[in-house]
This record gives sequence, C-alpha cells and structure tokens, in this order.
Amino acid sequence: QVQLVESGGGLVQPGGSLRLSCGASGFTFSAYAMSWYRQAPGKERELVAFISRYGGTRRYADSVQGRFAISRDNAQKAIYLQMNSLKPEDTAVYYCAARGPNSPKYDYWGQGTQVTVSS
Repeated sequence: QVQLVESGGGLVQPGGSLRLSCGASGFTFSAYAMSWYRQAPGKERELVAFISRYGGTRRYADSVQGRFAISRDNAQKAIYLQMNSLKPEDTAVYYCAARGPNSPKYDYWGQGTQVTVSS
C-alpha cells in the first residue's frame, strides 16, 4: 500500500522557521522525483519545490527561492522542506507528491500538513 505521510506543520510567527517531513512507503522511493505543493484557502494548488530522484536537480517557486530548501534521504525514504523567514502568505496546507520516471503527472500524494504563519 502506497503511503506518503507529511509531518512538521504548525503555527509559527512571521520570520520563524519550520521543517516539514514526508515519509514514503509502498513504492520504490529512489525511482521517483518528489515535490512539495501547497494550497491556501481560495487559491489554486501551487508547486513550491521539486527534487529529482537523487537530489541533483532542485527547483523552487519564485516566492520561496532563497528561503526554502528541499532535500531527500533515499535510505530513509523521506523528503524534507526547510522553511525559513516565513511570511503570512506562506500559510497553506503543504503536500508532498511523487512522480514516476515516465509519468507526466504526480502519481502519489500525501494528506497534507497545515502551516500557519501568524503573530
């Protein structure tokens, strides 16, 4: 059974930091590119960060470039999102997603973790 389970969300003040984790099971993790998406209330889901199968390629949305960092540990079957200098506009549900080597779309999604940035 395929599972992606996010954790690490919560309430943080503006300027603070959080580290999200996503644990994977039920598929060959190292064969999949991984991403973090987010969706704020009333807004479209947006891609936040992408990491290739072995971490050689990483891409970020312009809105988080320089503040967020994506990483992965294939031995632990996990990805991470270090979020620094958080802003209220970063408030959203954050999802991890997995895309197979020849897949045009993301095959698996987690259930999401809420991040709220507020004073």
